[in-house]
Amino acid sequence: MTRTATKNMAMAALFAAMAVLLSGFSIPVGPTRCFPFQHAINAIAGVMLGPWWAAGAAFTASLIRNTLGTGTLFAFPGSIPGALVVGFMARLFKDKRRYAALTEPLGTGFIGAVISVYILAPAMGRETTLWLIMSAFLLSSIPGSIMGFALLVALNKTHWLQKNVGRSPV
Repeated sequence: MTRTATKNMAMAALFAAMAVLLSGFSIPVGPTRCFPFQHAINAIAGVMLGPWWAAGAAFTASLIRNTLGTGTLFAFPGSIPGALVVGFMARLFKDKRRYAALTEPLGTGFIGAVISVYILAPAMGRETTLWLIMSAFLLSSIPGSIMGFALLVALNKTHWLQKNVGRSPV
């Protein structure tokens, strides 16, 4: 394993751990629980690590939260698509990657909501509407992505990431 892969794996594990630790701050909406800190971490991880490592961190956090009983199955489609979208958008935005953090609601609020309503909810034997799930996901995804973006901007201004991690979310 290369040094970069080891560093990415360690950072993804740290992001997953932070998401689990911060998962105590939730907002119950309909059949889901909304976690704005998960979305902030998705935004940061997507920009810093790219789509696959960010999605891995989101999956790991969702799995741990479900195992601990602090999350629902909606955590999977409510986090992984957002992390993927941010990661792919960060690749497109190259020089202004930090702005990709603001695209997290596209993955979570739209793609994740569609997966939840048309695949996950029926598999769980639940009925729900797209509007309800989309509203619930966007309720936490929008503030979470703004928090993630603000943190990336702050860390970039202080040069903390360049000094300690060797990367900049430019």
